[in-house]
Amino acid sequence: MASQPSQQYAFRAQKAFGLVGGTPNYDSIDGLLAPEVPARTFHYSSDGRLFAYAIPTGVRIFQAEGAQLVQDLQLPNVADISFSPRGTYLSIWERPQKLEEGAQHKNLRVFSVSTGEELIAFSQKSQDGWELQYTISESHAIRLVGQEIQVFRPAEWSKGVVDKLKVEGATSITLSPGLNPSVAVFLAEKKGQPASVKIYSLTSLAAAPTCQKTFFKAQRSQIKWNTLGTQVLILTQTDVDQANKSYYGETGGLYLLSAAGNFDCRVTLDKEGPVHDFGWSPNSKEFGVIYGFMPAKTMLFDQRARTLHDFGTAFCNFIAFNPQGRLLAIAGFGNLAGKVDIYDRRTLTKVTTIDASNTSHCEWSPDGRFLLTATLSPRLRVDNGIKIWHCTGPLVHVQLTDELYQASWRPAPIDAVPPFPQNIPQAPAPSSSVLEHVAVAKPTPTKPPGTYRPPGARGLEASSVYKRDDDTPSGQSTPNGRYSRSPAPGRFQNGRKHVPGAPTSPSPVRQPGGDQDKRGRKRKGGKDKEGPKKDGAAAAEGNARPSVIDIPANGNLDAEAAAAAGSTSVPPTPGGETGLDPIAKKVRNLSKKLKAIEELKEKQNKGERLETTQLKKIDTEAEIRKELAGLGISS
Repeated sequence: MASQPSQQYAFRAQKAFGLVGGTPNYDSIDGLLAPEVPARTFHYSSDGRLFAYAIPTGVRIFQAEGAQLVQDLQLPNVADISFSPRGTYLSIWERPQKLEEGAQHKNLRVFSVSTGEELIAFSQKSQDGWELQYTISESHAIRLVGQEIQVFRPAEWSKGVVDKLKVEGATSITLSPGLNPSVAVFLAEKKGQPASVKIYSLTSLAAAPTCQKTFFKAQRSQIKWNTLGTQVLILTQTDVDQANKSYYGETGGLYLLSAAGNFDCRVTLDKEGPVHDFGWSPNSKEFGVIYGFMPAKTMLFDQRARTLHDFGTAFCNFIAFNPQGRLLAIAGFGNLAGKVDIYDRRTLTKVTTIDASNTSHCEWSPDGRFLLTATLSPRLRVDNGIKIWHCTGPLVHVQLTDELYQASWRPAPIDAVPPFPQNIPQAPAPSSSVLEHVAVAKPTPTKPPGTYRPPGARGLEASSVYKRDDDTPSGQSTPNGRYSRSPAPGRFQNGRKHVPGAPTSPSPVRQPGGDQDKRGRKRKGGKDKEGPKKDGAAAAEGNARPSVIDIPANGNLDAEAAAAAGSTSVPPTPGGETGLDPIAKKVRNLSKKLKAIEELKEKQNKGERLETTQLKKIDTEAEIRKELAGLGISS
């Protein structure tokens, strides 16, 4: 086995940039020449040997292991970079510019990593799909120009195009990995013509396609080859959903094709809705699919699209095998909660669940033991940072970085990392950053949320109908024994400005006569004819008596308070408005409750759905009738 490269990840932020070593210490790698200004992007080579980043003045290439500078290319206006599979060549893409005298700006340029020499240049207006696609051995490179596939030999860039194929209607191409590379060409539907995918052998482009498939509802596609390059999954989509069920367009279908042309089929998905994600296992013999309206369904299929396992439904939209194919991560990111379920592929049992909320990027480490999740800007501008989890669930490293734009593991060939053990390994001790993160983590509220009350009802006791026990008598529905409505905000009540939500004191209860009669006489605008006949003693007694009696919240007076009230109150004026007898009041209130219960029962009989509080109110009917019977009233 080749020498094992150290575990490493890179990050790029507005005010920070660096390489960080892996387990157990996660120390920053010294010696890296950090950019003086914010970098625009960075990339590792596929074999993990090289690392490069782009800044407004050029591109710098380093040895990833020791951060030793290899090349410093002075190339202004670089927007993106890409390595060839073995790190021999570096491609850069510049933003197109208008040159004098109508000259064409060749903004896609290829350089030799070892010498820094420019080998070839092309014109490429769009940044989408700008990269050259290389075979795994770097023997060939291809690109799509208009509707023509052009083939180059990187060892002989100076010879230019060595082979080409024009495919009418071609919109994208995807080169397969493996030793016998093939090219999948997608043709979008146009003017009523169905879409199609054609697969050609790279070594014989002029021959007929080895496999082709036509289908409708396909304006764009996602094409994913398996690791061996023998089979390909194709997901077709439209830009507009005619049924208006999805803002992101409609999924046409998921198709499985063989590069040799001996097998093709549509993958059967038994739940309505879009395909959220799909991916091949590294063994090239099975793939997983997440599909259907939320909660989505996750299924595992074999290389003939036969069902292997149903993981059930959950709120998820991301699926990824670890590089060894032993573990499977199923997660829900974006507008979902960020739960990550990790399954053991051998036993198909869940290993753990990780809470990685607000994740924008998720990636397995090359050794398959760790999962990197990152919250990136501008997707989210708060809580930006990187978290590394062990495959058994524990958090082992945290790096919080403001305005974090990019983060990724350093790649490594599968034969350059230790094999995944038979038993899932134990988690290492967490780094010091985890302990610091836990110490400053936001405290979670322990008090459960209470029942919502509108502002006008806050500070008042709940109606006794909904909180009464079976063995207690019925009480009044408001603290002062009568209906009390909260005043409008800003109005004055009892001489004080009413504030919504503030506790309110019981409303004062005035005695019959007295001030009420005086106010009535003032409204009439005349004097009482009997007013002069009153003697001074009576007037003094009327002025001295209290006009307000404080009543407890339960609506009852104790004996002493009742006696005091009786000794100071004036008998009601004959012929004036008198209050109801207490028994009559109670009968009236109970009758109102019975009437309300009857109305609720009628609604229930009509099939209307009642609230829990309404059902509880119906359950009190027998008790109310019992109270009425005790008062001598038959109901």
